[in-house]
Order: sequence, then structure tokens, then C-alpha cells
Amino acid sequence: MAHDSIPASSNVPATATTKQSTTNVNNKFSPSTHPLDPLTPAETNAITLSIRQYITKETEIKALKFVICSLLPPPKRDVLAYLGIPTTPGGQPEVPKPIVRRAEVELVDVINGGAYNVTVALVGEEWKVQKFVPLDKKFHPMVTVDELEECETVVQQDETIQALAKEVGIEPHQIFCDAWAIGYDERFPHSQRIGQAICFARLSPHENLYAHPLDFVPVVDSNLKKVIHIGELFQCYYFPPSYKKTENGYELSAPTTAPPALDDDPLKAANRERIPPPMRSFDFLPDLMAKSEEGFELRKDLKPLHIVQPEGVSFKMNGHVLEWQNWKMHIGMDFNHREGIALSTITYNDHGEVRPIFYRLSLAEMVVPYGVPEHPHPRKFAFDTGEYGMGTMAKELSLGCDCLGQIHYLPGNYVTHNGSACIIENAICIHEEDAGVLWTHHDYRAGGRGHTVRRRRLVVSMVCTLANYEYIWNFLFYQDGSIEFEVRLTGILLVAPLKDGEPTPFGTTVAPNVNGFYHQHAFSIRVDPMIDGLNNSVVESDVLPLEAPTGSDANFAGNGFHVKDTILEHEAGRQYDLSKERRWKIVNPSRKHYASGKDVGYTISLKGAAMPVMAKPDSWTIRRAPFLRNTLWVCRDVEGEDCGSQRMWPAGQYVPQSREEPNDSIGKWVLGQQKIVDEDILVYLTVGTTHIPRPEDWPVMPVEHFSVTFKPNSFFKVNPSMDVPGAKDTMSVAAFKGSTENGDACCQPSNNSTCCVA
Repeated sequence: MAHDSIPASSNVPATATTKQSTTNVNNKFSPSTHPLDPLTPAETNAITLSIRQYITKETEIKALKFVICSLLPPPKRDVLAYLGIPTTPGGQPEVPKPIVRRAEVELVDVINGGAYNVTVALVGEEWKVQKFVPLDKKFHPMVTVDELEECETVVQQDETIQALAKEVGIEPHQIFCDAWAIGYDERFPHSQRIGQAICFARLSPHENLYAHPLDFVPVVDSNLKKVIHIGELFQCYYFPPSYKKTENGYELSAPTTAPPALDDDPLKAANRERIPPPMRSFDFLPDLMAKSEEGFELRKDLKPLHIVQPEGVSFKMNGHVLEWQNWKMHIGMDFNHREGIALSTITYNDHGEVRPIFYRLSLAEMVVPYGVPEHPHPRKFAFDTGEYGMGTMAKELSLGCDCLGQIHYLPGNYVTHNGSACIIENAICIHEEDAGVLWTHHDYRAGGRGHTVRRRRLVVSMVCTLANYEYIWNFLFYQDGSIEFEVRLTGILLVAPLKDGEPTPFGTTVAPNVNGFYHQHAFSIRVDPMIDGLNNSVVESDVLPLEAPTGSDANFAGNGFHVKDTILEHEAGRQYDLSKERRWKIVNPSRKHYASGKDVGYTISLKGAAMPVMAKPDSWTIRRAPFLRNTLWVCRDVEGEDCGSQRMWPAGQYVPQSREEPNDSIGKWVLGQQKIVDEDILVYLTVGTTHIPRPEDWPVMPVEHFSVTFKPNSFFKVNPSMDVPGAKDTMSVAAFKGSTENGDACCQPSNNSTCCVA
């Protein structure tokens, strides 16, 4: 899409899952009902119009493209006062103050290449520009959906690309690509807004194009809409036979894994033959599989399974405010375009006392570093949050497919290059689901009684499609006061072509001539706690065996172990230690449990989620994603005078094309080593998974998942789910005739027991 000039307003084509808002605006809108509500499409249109008017009067910018337009949240204490949430244990809310609605906008000067950060505020009924700040040339705002689409068009129309494709049997109309941020490449000017294109061939409409990877990666200037470089992959891509297997892995004798000079002729430096794309189809759409795979047919032995709530759902919605089973929270979509779902002001009604737990939970960053040392594969470590944004990549969800049962959806929207809002109707899904047994016990003695309570959970979820890959984000709320953040991964592997018999030391041959690369998925979860108020601390707990030897008076049987608690006193990063069953707890020292005597708090459970990082400490990956150095980080929260936290992004605000650890990143924040005991703190959790592809991950990967759980610890007097009613489901019946109907023979309730077990 061509850039639009200030006087004109070109339209961005709507996609199959989104539609563009073309509402006429006059710089006015209806006030929001909640200070954290995301910007509406009408607000987005009004804000960008006000900025255009400002630019026309006050600047020399002739053509621009908008990159982000998102809510700039108010200060934390102002929001809590507005909502009547106390900031101290059992205290009274602070006196409310007027809240000004603000937004943050970033844009690019298409002609001169500069970028700007803009703050606007709603003054009366008009949006006014407060700050218009040029960015340093080395900083680039996020990559936009428009730029991703434009990159493919640029590559398809480039004559050199067409010629290279034709050499391996691919026609121009069959060329497709996924646009990626450039990653790390010092050979290109820092100020140039560029990306790399991972190329594939699509042999027929709707087929799986990822089955046909091409052997070159163009570099594209996003502003000029021009291919500026092609070919370095020919030098040392695809693992030449000079690799030798050794006791310690693989040794490379030649060529080098370093990038060649830009002025080298890539074809002369290639030092190897071209590799044509694999031509076999590996489709995932059933109608295409039926045509391309002999004997394929869908399973016929699955009978319908329905999620039924005959009396409706148990949760309530008021705009973006959700209430369910003592829980109350605000659900945001796109405070910014980066995080997608952001849950705020999470409280629990504990027998009449509204107890704050978390001010905000969100996915602040994620990065996918690949484990291939040969250039240009090290450039492949996509910051899917900081470079592209989960909000802009949200999939429009389908009832009865992505979400089952009785569903409530929330919409999302993001700004397009021309300043209008692109709307995602069903961006966030909210529903209830059965989650097994909540608790059960049976008194086996004669005449005893038993009781079983089913566990129900509330799901707040979204699905994001980032080219070949899908991420499913589930925030799960439980009746026992626990919160779980679950990540599910699926989609299609990033692959490359292979010659017959070619070694794959950094990948798996998932199909003939198709190599799936080793890689990691690393996530940074931002936790803004307010456990019974804003002043919190973090306790590190290690489970240790007693040092006293077996046979000693202190540990005669040799079985003793204990818990060692350490309060983290200053800003720092901490490593997970599986050998010590290490866990962390966020506590409020101002309130104690009536029986344990311990500080009220929530424990962080990372079982199965903590991940060792494979990149070297001084690698490009760690330089750009410093949060990978530690599993847990704790720092003080720092807010602006008229807006929310200044410590949002653990890898820095401007991730695209970064080359070093930025000053506004988690590694630099903790250098101050400020006191974090009984303070307003932030906790960042680094979790993830290492993906060594299997052939069973091809052509589409079955869902892989892990989760982080926040569990109450000395927070409630007793199990808070003791008042959840047991219920014998009248819709449950015996599966086969002749078996005991309805469980009557094995479940004999006595004395009015609600439900029992055998």
C-alpha cells in the first residue's frame, strides 16, 4: 500500500478477519465509563485527525504513516481511588481525583525516515497534542500490519527475485513471503527502516506454502518499498557437508558463519549450488488433504460433545469489567498494540471485604531465538510482542470452534497507516469450563459420608496468528483463589529446504527435504502486584534437605527437609533452581495470617515453565533481550507525573533493529538496587519452552503448553472454595447399556450428602 499524504486519506483494505472503521469524526466522542477502557475506534479516528491538523500547522512533515495509537493509562493511585479500591490492608480508598484521558501515538515520516512519539490529551471535548517528540535515528517504532503486507508485494514484484525463483522452477505468481523484522545486522544503517523476507512458494491456491521454502532471503526498505539486498544465504545456508560430528556436537571447518560483506557478489560467494524448494504438498485443510493424500479421510468415529449451560453463564459483564465467583477485574485490549489482553484491578471479595490482589497482569515481551549459527539465521529472533504486537495480530475468534459453550466476546482495534481504526470484532473470548475435581473427601468408615465438588474455571483468552505460528493465551481464574496464565503454542514450523542426505545439526528433517530448526520460545510476564495494597515484598523460598547426616540426633532417619525463606531486599534478577524446588512469593508484610503467622501473599509456581536460555551471555540475543538473563526480576515501579508506569517493556520500548541493551530495559532498571521491601514493586517472570521439532509437529504442530500459577498462600483463613456447592450433574449418564445407570450402585449418599464417591 502506498503511503498516504497529509491532505488525502487512502483506505487500507480490510482483511477477512478485520474491518476498517470509516466513521466520520469531528474530534468529539462519548466519555469512557472506566479510566482503563481501551480507545474506541471513534477515539482513534479523532486522535489521528487532531495529529494531522497539528502536523500541517506546526511541522514540515509531508507524508506519514501511523504506527500505534493506544491508551496512555492514568497513574495507578488515581485509578484505584476512582474505583474505590484501598491501597492498604483493610484501609479506606483514597479521595478520587479528576482523571484526564490520554493517548500515546507513534508515527513515521515516510519522506525523511524519522519517527515521532506523540502524547495527546482530551481537553474538554477535543484531543490536543501535548508532546511531539522526535526519536533518535536508532529507534524504530513497531512493525505494522500494513508494512508486513507491503513487504510481500514488494518481493513479488522485484525482477531479481522473480529471476532467482525461476531458476529453481517457481513462477512469479507463486512467490510469497513472511516479513520479519531484520533482527540484528550491523551491515545496514541503523537509521534505515528495514525488514527481511522469508520466502516460500505456493503451488496452488490455499495450499500450505510453508511446505515449499525458497533458498534466499531478501532485505526490504519499509519506507522506500524496495528490495535493497538479496543473496547472502547462498554462502552458508543449509548446513554444508563441511560439518563434522564430534564428541561435543558439530565442528565447522568451512565456510564461516559470519556474514559476508554487503558488496560481495552473493552468487560468487555462494560456494554451493542452488536448492530447489521441496515440491510435495503437505496440506492442512481437509478438502485439500483429500485431494493431495491418497486414501485420506476424516475420522468417522467421533460423536458430538456439547458444552451446555441451560441456565446461562455465572459471570457478569459491565463494559470491560468482569465479575465471577468473588473475582472482579478490568479486561483491556490494547492499552497499546503490544500486549493484547491486559487484566487490571484484580480483586477478590473475601466474605464482604474487597481484597486487591494484582493491579495488572500482562505479557510484556516474548522472543523466539533460533539455534542455527550460520548467517543469516542468527537474525531470526523475533520479538513477537515488541516488534509486531499481540494486539494487532489477534485472530477473530469463531463461536463453537475457537471457543465452546456460552461465550462473551470483546472487540479490539488498532490504528492503520492512514490513521483509521481497524476493528477485530471477536478478539477476546470469555467463558466458563469444567476443570475436574476442585476437592473431594470420603469417610470410608461404616455409615460415613463423602463429598465431591467440581472445579469450574473462568477463561479469558485470545489467539494470535504471527504468519506461520499461533499462540493461544489463557488467563484462568479458579474458585480457590488461584490464577493461572497458560500459553499454548501451535501452527506451522519455520522450515528450510534440504538436499538429499544433507546433515541437519541444528534442526530435524520433519519431511523429505524439509528442515525444521531448533528454537526457543521465551516470554516475559509482567506482574504488577497489590497484595492487600500497594506495598509488597518478594520472598524467595528454597526447599532444602537437612544438613545433619543420617543417624544423627537431628536427622536420625535421614529424611528431614525444611524451607529457607529469604526476603529480596534490593532490585535484582534471580535464577530458578530446580534442585532447591525454588519458588517465590509476593507478600504484604503489613498483614499476617491468623494461624500461620506469615505475611499474606501469593506464591508463584513455575513448574514446567522455567527454561534455561541456550544463547551465550554476550550473544546478540541476550544483548537485545536482557530479560532472558534471569527467571525472576524485581524492581520498583516508577510512574510519570500524569500517566502510568514508566517501566513497561523489559527489552525496552523500541525493539525493532535494536543492537544493544537499551537504557529503558529491566537489566538497567535493577542497577539502581533500590529497596524493594514493603514498596510498590514490579515482578517480571521469564518462562518458556525449548522446541526441538519432531516429525509429528509437521505439517501443523499439535498444541504444546505450559503455565504459570499464582496461588494464595496464607492469604485466606482457610480454603476459600469450601462454600462452592457440590452438584450431581443430571446430564451425566452411563456410556453403555447394561452398566450401572447414573452411578447408583457405587455412590450411596447418606444424610443428604450432595455428592459422593465410591
